[in-house]
Amino acid sequence: MELFSAILGDLVSRSLSFMIDRYLKAEPSVDDSLRRLHQLLLRIRTIVEEAEGRDVRNPGMIRQLKVLREEMFRGYCVLDAFKYRALRGDESREEEEVSRSFALSRFNQAKRIRFSRSSSSNTPPSMVVNMKDLQKMVSGLEDIIGDTKEFVVFLMSYPPIYRQPYSMHLYLDKCMFSRHMEREHVIAFLLSSRDHLCDDNVEVLPIVGPPQVGKSTLVENVCADERVRNHFSLILNYSAENLDVEKASIFSETCVTKHQNNDAVDGRLLVIMELVGDVDDEAWKKLCSSCPHPHGSKIIITSQSEQITRLGTTQALRLEHLQFEAFWYFFKVLVFGSTDPEEHPRLASMAMEIATELRGCFMCAHIAGALLRANFTAQFWRRLLAFSREYKKYPFASSNCQDGTSTKDHPRHGWEIAKSKPAKYFLLRNSYQKALVQDDGPKITLADLLFGSVKRRGRFEVLVWKSHIPPYYSYISKCTLV
Repeated sequence: MELFSAILGDLVSRSLSFMIDRYLKAEPSVDDSLRRLHQLLLRIRTIVEEAEGRDVRNPGMIRQLKVLREEMFRGYCVLDAFKYRALRGDESREEEEVSRSFALSRFNQAKRIRFSRSSSSNTPPSMVVNMKDLQKMVSGLEDIIGDTKEFVVFLMSYPPIYRQPYSMHLYLDKCMFSRHMEREHVIAFLLSSRDHLCDDNVEVLPIVGPPQVGKSTLVENVCADERVRNHFSLILNYSAENLDVEKASIFSETCVTKHQNNDAVDGRLLVIMELVGDVDDEAWKKLCSSCPHPHGSKIIITSQSEQITRLGTTQALRLEHLQFEAFWYFFKVLVFGSTDPEEHPRLASMAMEIATELRGCFMCAHIAGALLRANFTAQFWRRLLAFSREYKKYPFASSNCQDGTSTKDHPRHGWEIAKSKPAKYFLLRNSYQKALVQDDGPKITLADLLFGSVKRRGRFEVLVWKSHIPPYYSYISKCTLV
């Protein structure tokens, strides 16, 4: 009996202690959780930036770096979404007033175009956060940082990449963003030796993805690597809509030499084929039989068409648009540059809303970023946000950046956003990309159209955007201003 009383007393004492601890131990406040998340993100960003500044080539280390980078993007997205959500209620009423001013005139021809509203929310799931999400992110980052001790130790053994000191916004504007793992994958393919293939066969890597996702940029970056340049005697480039029998017969004459290494004795060739569409089977057979390809030669084919994957001797590499978390990190740095977003929370909140409308498109990010930097006022940013939402209602408004739909058959409409009530409308069609020599492209830019500074009417070409990284393509479109 005494033993039973002792056990019962101990259980009661433990229960009381547990309940007291539970009620006395308060849940961390929102401010405490945000502060802790910010501290963790600073630590993980330090590790990521240190890794990006070193010549890391180990596949396992690269995969772990990819995980760290993705978690950093998610963490900053949750942090910003939680901080800015209180501001969105105030902004939504003001945006509604601005949206009304963009309603197209009933007498304008653009009004007659049918459009459908998307049933999906403009806000991606990653922006809908609550206290539970915040605490979960903090806990997850604590676990990840705790597991990076070995990673940091191994990281110190890799040599640093020597380059000039940079500001983050200048670096992101002139580098390939978040494609480190894909880059090393392509380089590994190019440097590998497949002895099981006979000398008559050439290895082929297909790279597929939607327009403006970075296929040409990735390949250009790979071809600039010293390992690749030292491995191949000759690097050739071929660009066309597609490859048919007629084009295959003059393939060698239409190729452009990207690099020639006279010191390489093996004579290996690397052929880069940049296509929009598909390759005809007969043309492919003719090309493979007629073109010389010493043992170890490789072919990379980039295209928007999934059909080219059948030509690969290895698994195709598929490039997709960035997840919103990574895209927001990129866009925020691009827009604010050296300015601290914390000093402009209302603008940062609107920038996050604008980023959701761009759907991960690099070209759209650069265009919108340039417009926002040039007009650092809440009034203009609110107007651009309203324009982005109104523009999305039209068929094929952003399909050209997402699913490969051509603007040849589906022109895109736009209107000036510099004024509260637009007076000019324009039509863009037949967009194409071109490597321009210095300043031989169109003088009128898309920004000129959006700001209403173009005086001429009729049809002319417009420079939509010019890339600042290799291969330095300019994107041009036919325009009709009414």
